[in-house]
Amino acid sequence: MSDKLSVEYLTRLNEKYKIFSQLINEEEFLKAEGRCHFHFSAKDNLCTIDFQSRAGSRILDGYTPPFDATAIRKLRESGGLLIGKTNMDEFGFGTFCTNSAYGVPRNPFDPERSCGGSSGGAAAAVALLDGHIALAVSTGGSISCPASFCGVIGMTPTYGRVSRYGLIDYSNSLDKIGLMCRSASDLRTYLPIISGPDSLDPTSCSQPILALSSSKIKRIGVPKEAMQGISGEVEAAFRKATEIIEEQLSIKVEEVNMPSLRFALPAYYVLATSEASTNLARYSGMRFGIVRDDVNMHFNTFFSEVRSAFFGKEAKRRILLGTYCRRIGFRDRYYLKALSVRQIVKEEYLRIFQDFDLVVMPTMPFIAPRFSDIQKMKPLDMYKADFLTVPPNLVGMPHISLPCGYYHGIPIGFQLVAPHWEENRLLHFAECWESVFEYQFPEVKL
Repeated sequence: MSDKLSVEYLTRLNEKYKIFSQLINEEEFLKAEGRCHFHFSAKDNLCTIDFQSRAGSRILDGYTPPFDATAIRKLRESGGLLIGKTNMDEFGFGTFCTNSAYGVPRNPFDPERSCGGSSGGAAAAVALLDGHIALAVSTGGSISCPASFCGVIGMTPTYGRVSRYGLIDYSNSLDKIGLMCRSASDLRTYLPIISGPDSLDPTSCSQPILALSSSKIKRIGVPKEAMQGISGEVEAAFRKATEIIEEQLSIKVEEVNMPSLRFALPAYYVLATSEASTNLARYSGMRFGIVRDDVNMHFNTFFSEVRSAFFGKEAKRRILLGTYCRRIGFRDRYYLKALSVRQIVKEEYLRIFQDFDLVVMPTMPFIAPRFSDIQKMKPLDMYKADFLTVPPNLVGMPHISLPCGYYHGIPIGFQLVAPHWEENRLLHFAECWESVFEYQFPEVKL
């Protein structure tokens, strides 16, 4: 591990950037010296036996699980030291990591800007700590978005590649555990560790072996629809990146049609909020959630008081939206229709992959916004910001966000998507990209 790393240094870093919701204590850190080979963090919605796991929500304050999530257990068994739990939007509900009950992380390149969400703390930790590995979770773009805003690599594997056992769910059919790091070599090292079948998560039990062999990339497709509604600085950086790919990597980059792209976002929010409203029903102050002393009341009143007091504003909004979509008579109109859209988007990706090895698009439509600008956004504006990261998440395909440019020192990322189980294509491209594009990391001043 880095000689510079210490609990005192991490504490000072956290005071400035609000990365962690909880840090390792001095005694445990010193005990691990000499035994651990690398340090990593985990998003706050991954269960840990020695840290609270609160998913960024006040309703889970005080909850310490009696077990480790499978991904965390595997990293620990491989010699990793868990140094802290990273701040996140409550239950993953957010694009800018401003919905966290335990601190809003600050962008390492400009503390007045967002880290992105919902894995904002994870991305900030990687940008600030050399050699750091962050476990993160993506439902609709919660790895790619903060990776782009913070100028790091964000890998979201195929749905089912990494066991979800020990994950505090947002949306069961969409949640994926992945990694953030600074280099493709780190991905090659740590992705195989957390991948593989796990009897505790049936969705991980039917998967091919993770291939690490290089995969020749010849053609990459750019959906025309993905270039609409993005800012000038993002478009310029993206166009420059595709020129580098063609000229220096000798890979053909061509435009493709993907008309279903515009339907992915509404379908995602119907599915995700519907599943979230059922998953969050357990946080009622009985088995899970803050427990009230006064129980002498009707159960509806008891549940409502607990949930009204301890859920955040965005969590309440998404619970209501999901519950509405699941009402009697509305299931066919919304949920089943959204499932049909998901299938259409999947088939369109598969059609493109018949002729192309990867699909590429900007990760986010704009650079990391200032907190003052986020305050002026309406909820719908925030949801629309996910329109580029949602499609691969909706269909469970592996994707990676890589830095591709900088605008006045603020990072810009692009996102590459591969067919199911073909993470090796993304790893190979990431290695090639690093040979022609130099990543920049912020100077840390405490």
